[in-house]
Amino acid sequence: MTDATVTPPMRAKGKSLMADDARTQKRNAAERRFKAYGIIAILVGLSFLVFLATSILRNGIPAFTQTVVQVEFTLTQEEFDAAEGTLLKTSAYTDVFVSKLTEQVSAQGLDVEVDGKAVERLLGKVGGDLREFYKENPDQIGQPAQFQLAAASRVERYLQGKLTRDMVVDGRFLEKTDLDIVDALVDAGIITSAFDWNFITGTDTGVDNPGGAGIGASVIGSFFMMLVVLFLSLPIGVAASIYLEEFAPKNRFTDLIEVNISNLAAVPSIVFGILGLAVFIQFAHLPQSAPLVGGLVLTLMTLPTIVISTRASLKAVPPSIRDAALGVGASKMQSVFHHVLPLAMPGILTGTIIGLAQALGETAPLLLIGMVGFVAREYPDGLASGLLDPNSAMPAQIYTWAARSDEAFFEKAWGGIIVLLLFLMTMNIIAIILRRRFERRW
Repeated sequence: MTDATVTPPMRAKGKSLMADDARTQKRNAAERRFKAYGIIAILVGLSFLVFLATSILRNGIPAFTQTVVQVEFTLTQEEFDAAEGTLLKTSAYTDVFVSKLTEQVSAQGLDVEVDGKAVERLLGKVGGDLREFYKENPDQIGQPAQFQLAAASRVERYLQGKLTRDMVVDGRFLEKTDLDIVDALVDAGIITSAFDWNFITGTDTGVDNPGGAGIGASVIGSFFMMLVVLFLSLPIGVAASIYLEEFAPKNRFTDLIEVNISNLAAVPSIVFGILGLAVFIQFAHLPQSAPLVGGLVLTLMTLPTIVISTRASLKAVPPSIRDAALGVGASKMQSVFHHVLPLAMPGILTGTIIGLAQALGETAPLLLIGMVGFVAREYPDGLASGLLDPNSAMPAQIYTWAARSDEAFFEKAWGGIIVLLLFLMTMNIIAIILRRRFERRW
């Protein structure tokens, strides 16, 4: 053995190995700056997200509440017979309501004059609602009944401070004296705020009644469209992806198909709307504004996304899985469908649900097939009616409300955005759960 002499590392005179030199200090400073830039970018993104969520909630939550007039009274058999015996039955019921309301206000020690016209300006056609109630429930005659009647949108704006007395001009919708009645009803505890279930379950009411507008029929329209998209885009997209990734020969023709699929994923959605208008409505003569047509258009738009995500999921499966299956005697189809496809299923389901969520929020294609111009006033009767009868969708309904002149519809539009976001969040949560459920590690 020979003795080896260890030569200490050369260092500059007067410097320690534990001290950073100028180049190291400069590099560490650059790393710290990069980390700071990343943290600032995250904070800026979170601030924008918080601002957006706050704006949506602040403007949309009022759409889920409504100002109601709570009146409890007993309609006697004599009053019912007298109202039904008159020619103007609706007006007779309105007079009965006015008398009962006046009694309740007077019982609180408040002096205010209430007439039928003022009640119609504040509450709408009360007489018709009362007559319909007692015609459908004759056993309630002679029994105390509690009524919650929605106030007009202008009353809500006045109570919210968005409408002042100076802004009111006497007309057929509201008079300044009506505000005295509103103040008296508030002091008497007759006007209160309640959760507006009609906004979730109701239908659109046109341009004259923003307080009674609901998004329920549009939710059903979106549901039927998503059914069409799901049952068409999922099998077609997955089948095309499996063929292109596992079975198709690699040549110029398949390369051209792959390039076109990638290009279709970047095409603006309104182009698919024009295609749907030309092919499905003008050429195939399918009904305009029907969820079936909307679903077909959104299927064309969603297919590239599903194909791309499915192919990426199939590529992520290790080649050793295929080789092992083929090595034990499985055919090409058996190796794909028994081994590769189950392992790629989490990514396929995630891509499909993300594509459906994207289609759920699209508005531009629906503009061109007429779903915005249709007012959804009733629910479909069944599956065929839901697919073929004209209807609206949530994005189209939100766009329609935002385009109307009455400011009360703006709150409905913000509330519709909240409902739409809840659906999108639910679909993304389902995608995460399915991915965790079917995920396998190797």
